[in-house]
Amino acid sequence: MRCPSCNSLDTQVKDSRPTEDSAVIRRRRVCMACNFRFTTFERVQLRELTVIKRNGRRVPFDRDKLVRSLQISLRKRPVESERVEKMVSTIVRELESGGEAEVSSEAIGEIVMEHLRQLDDVAYVRFASVYRNFREAKDFEAVLDELTGEDDPRIATLRK
Repeated sequence: MRCPSCNSLDTQVKDSRPTEDSAVIRRRRVCMACNFRFTTFERVQLRELTVIKRNGRRVPFDRDKLVRSLQISLRKRPVESERVEKMVSTIVRELESGGEAEVSSEAIGEIVMEHLRQLDDVAYVRFASVYRNFREAKDFEAVLDELTGEDDPRIATLRK
């Protein structure tokens, strides 16, 4: 592992521990050249995934990009980071075990929305507004109808 401070390849693992759910191993490392200490995380990867973007471009799947987009949707929401990490792991596992090495960005978006819907309604609407490219208030109404149904009095209040 390359040292993030001096770029030396001469690093040593000082401590390894599994995370609470044992899905990730946390390793404390030290650089033998500059004595810099840093942490790395190791997780199982079932297969290399390629994302097919809407414009047809193919890019490697980036777990961190998924985490960042979820964090934006969940900003200022009462959701623990452990639940978010667990959801990300579930989504990635679902994608990797899907049997396909290439996954469309639309399929990823739908899976993310499915999981967000179960986690937090506000985050779901935020994510949907970007993913589905909302342009008008009626786009929000349609998603709110999906969440609660036409007869919900809270929705009637929002429409006034």
